Amino acid sequence: MRYKYLFLLLCLSNLMVFAQDHKDSFWLYDFEQAKEISKKEGKPIFMYFSGSDWCRPCMMLQEDVFDNYKFEKYKNSFVFLYIDIPRNTDLLSEDQKVQNFKLLKSYNTQKSFPLINIVNHKGKVLDDISGYSSLRDTKYHFDLLEKHSK
Repeated sequence: MRYKYLFLLLCLSNLMVFAQDHKDSFWLYDFEQAKEISKKEGKPIFMYFSGSDWCRPCMMLQEDVFDNYKFEKYKNSFVFLYIDIPRNTDLLSEDQKVQNFKLLKSYNTQKSFPLINIVNHKGKVLDDISGYSSLRDTKYHFDLLEKHSK
């Protein structure tokens, strides 16, 4: 009888992990891959710089914009690239660290967090928005999404 409960618990935990991975599956982590998809599909790249383990405004932006039901309608309009610059660099692979810090140097010279760049398939910045207000006003972020969505 114990094994049935253990098996059920394992199945449920796997479903929860799958659901979480699926939820965030629209994010890419490789810039070259994002550029290829952008060119092929004719979509701009939504380049998001975050400090996942230290940047409180980044965490609030995640909750208020990316986890917001209104965000769903934009998921097919962009190629989403997540660039994490955590303080605990053990959270990233060595290759990911190299790429992310290279992108930070090229596309976020002010080291502003959070930062969103809208970029074309050649890597040219078309638009951007930096920071996030403690008032949690999402208007500017949704306006940026609307402006560049198809």
